[in-house]
Amino acid sequence: MSGVGFFFEVLIGGLLAGVMYSLVALGFVLVYKASGVFNFAQGAMVFFAALTFVGLTEKGAPAWVSFALTLVLMVGLAVFTERVVLRPLVNQPQITLFMATIGLSYFIEGVAQFVWGANVRPLDLGIEDTPIEAISESVGMNISRFDLAAAGIAAVLVAGLALFFNKTRIGRALRAVADDHQAALAVGIPLQHIWVIVWSVAGFVALVTGLLWGARNGVSFSLTFLALKALPVLILGGFESVAGAIVGGLIIGASEKLAEVYVGPYFGGGIESWFPYVLALLFLLVRPEGLFGEKHIDRV
Repeated sequence: MSGVGFFFEVLIGGLLAGVMYSLVALGFVLVYKASGVFNFAQGAMVFFAALTFVGLTEKGAPAWVSFALTLVLMVGLAVFTERVVLRPLVNQPQITLFMATIGLSYFIEGVAQFVWGANVRPLDLGIEDTPIEAISESVGMNISRFDLAAAGIAAVLVAGLALFFNKTRIGRALRAVADDHQAALAVGIPLQHIWVIVWSVAGFVALVTGLLWGARNGVSFSLTFLALKALPVLILGGFESVAGAIVGGLIIGASEKLAEVYVGPYFGGGIESWFPYVLALLFLLVRPEGLFGEKHIDRV
């Protein structure tokens, strides 16, 4: 393979991984748009959803039944979160809500492992992680079937949620709640209902994310660390933008793969794990609100 062909193979692989990162970041954007709080529990929700799905399939339930039951449980978790965690903390400082999501994260992790155990479990979605022969033979590049399928699923979900936020009445109400809780309540927007909806959607995103990442890496406690993987994506794209989650994910995915191949050898390799955070740190110095974030001007 030529140098140009290899470059594009690495780039395409990075972009496909970037779509998966966008899916991770999307769960955080959903909750942040509704409450202005970084949901530290999103990683635990991904772990809980994937582990529940695998646990149900191991009990003999068909995949579609396991998916439906897990989704119902995620909606139940959304109702529990709104009633027990969020409702008592309405109009409290954002740091208070953030600390509440940390506690919720440990609670979800504990419940998941108590019910299903802590062993690493394989997850087979029926998509082989092998190169697509037609592409390999025609252009000489190895593109994984699984990466392409996962990126396609993530892209459809991200696009659907973008339309949901921008074109539906609930999406507009969600943006109003994010801007000002009191003003939203004053015009008749039911804050509690909006929070239940957005946490339910975040739970659905966590389920899809858990299935895709679990199929790639196995269902284990390491899925909870996807929260940390989403941070550079959110910093680059902006915490309130669905489009920012997409663009940020693509940038992080492509840059980390290219950096590992072309810059990694000068550092002894292994920079893929920390390069996105360095890139995010540099980006904070230039545009701290992110590519699609709104600039906040404080008047004195």
